[in-house]
Amino acid sequence: MTSADRPTLGVGLIGHAFMGAAHSQAWRTAPHFFDLPLRPELTVLAGRDRDRVTDAAARLGWASVETDWRQVLERDDVGLVDVCTPGDTHAEIAVAALEAGKHVLCEKPLANTVAEAEAMAEAAARAAARGVRSMVGFTYRRVPAIGLARRLVAEGRLGQVRHVRAQYLQDWIADPSAPMSWRLEKDRAGSGALGDIGAHVVDLAQYVTGQAVTGVSAVLETFVRQRPLPASAGSLSGVAGEGMGEVTVDDAALFLGRLTGGALASFEATRFALGRKNAIRLEVNGSEGSLAFDFEDMNVLEFFDGTEPAERAGFRRVIVTEPEHPYVAAWWPAGHGLGYEHGFTHQVVDLVTAIAKDEDPAPSFADGLQVQRVLDAVERSAANRSTWTDVPN
Repeated sequence: MTSADRPTLGVGLIGHAFMGAAHSQAWRTAPHFFDLPLRPELTVLAGRDRDRVTDAAARLGWASVETDWRQVLERDDVGLVDVCTPGDTHAEIAVAALEAGKHVLCEKPLANTVAEAEAMAEAAARAAARGVRSMVGFTYRRVPAIGLARRLVAEGRLGQVRHVRAQYLQDWIADPSAPMSWRLEKDRAGSGALGDIGAHVVDLAQYVTGQAVTGVSAVLETFVRQRPLPASAGSLSGVAGEGMGEVTVDDAALFLGRLTGGALASFEATRFALGRKNAIRLEVNGSEGSLAFDFEDMNVLEFFDGTEPAERAGFRRVIVTEPEHPYVAAWWPAGHGLGYEHGFTHQVVDLVTAIAKDEDPAPSFADGLQVQRVLDAVERSAANRSTWTDVPN
């Protein structure tokens, strides 16, 4: 069967800024490199401003537009709804889409509160019983080096996991004159660095080790409490205008944790690490080996085999571009690295494949809820002088 003969999956994307553009490229690209069981069609793009969404649709390859996301749910030519809006709208849109019988991909963090995430997970469970699937977009899981790291841990190459160190370091709002954006408003974003980027390293630590965070001790800090209001919006923060706005989220989060297998973990998320543009760092130390990853060198995984004789032991720099590595065979010859956008394409591949197999994709809304409970425990710990706070199961 040729690609043109395969069943189609009409996609409705809600939101067209930074994440919307990344998701659009993934939906366009995936069927050209991977042998997908369904053929995604970029059916409709939704945004509130007709002129802006029409322009975005033309640039990003969408066939039509809507200015009300509810209209997307009513369309018979849409089988999947992709939610790329601020966190305060995730629950309403995702639950309504699932109840309308649409598969759902929702950006992370899943919601702004545990209660919202619980409602979403419950709606996903009800929908799954009818064959309607859902997934949360922890895209960095799809980096081939991260997939290799998970494989090494699962194969026992690290032995018993003892330490996990996870960091997400950026600097895009280190300048106090950088303007306000919705990411700095708690009502819209839920939290700051904690949820925006800290959620990613919580998920990665749990994904790679196969263990869950059971408790935390945390501190949060807001370094700049007022910022200029934006004159215009950009991909992240825009251009400063007149007047000042209140920053109501954290700028940085630090917390200790313990995993279900007994390992100790440390987490850091900040958007004030000057010189660090997108440094997602993960190190895992076990009884028989270690591994280390940094997204700013994303095609490399460092691996230490503790079973080798000391005279020749050392960290091995593995270039993760071989066909045997996760996802890589569909792309370029060995040594030709992948980039940020490829994780979104791999996300589409995994989601479409699961839908075609009538299987629940991962990470599920239940996985997103578990991360939300970790974030909530961090906030409660920080508000109570870093008291050790359990993460509910």
